[in-house]
Amino acid sequence: QVQFVESGGGLVQPGGSLRLSCAASGSISSIYGMSWYRQAPGKQREFVAGFTSGGSTNYGDSVKGRFTISRDNAKKTVYLQMNSLKPEDTAVYYCNARGFYFSPWGQGTQVTVSS
Repeated sequence: QVQFVESGGGLVQPGGSLRLSCAASGSISSIYGMSWYRQAPGKQREFVAGFTSGGSTNYGDSVKGRFTISRDNAKKTVYLQMNSLKPEDTAVYYCNARGFYFSPWGQGTQVTVSS
């Protein structure tokens, strides 16, 4: 039984920054496969950022250069630093594991970028 809890979302103006957190608990033994996703109203969930099995990072084209994924292995927490936010970044952001530890989607955290 693995649980992921997202936090840190909120309302921010264009050009602003937010830092999201994803705390993992339960039987998960590694957060190296963790990724961030987002879903805007009327759109499919899309990949935002994630770690590969080798510890490298991948980013969706729309967020490259603006978002940074990081982790604290001791805390089993993954972060998403979001800079230079744009209105099109508005979405519910979710974290999840790829592959073996993939879990049901939680409630996510709402990010709204608006002036």
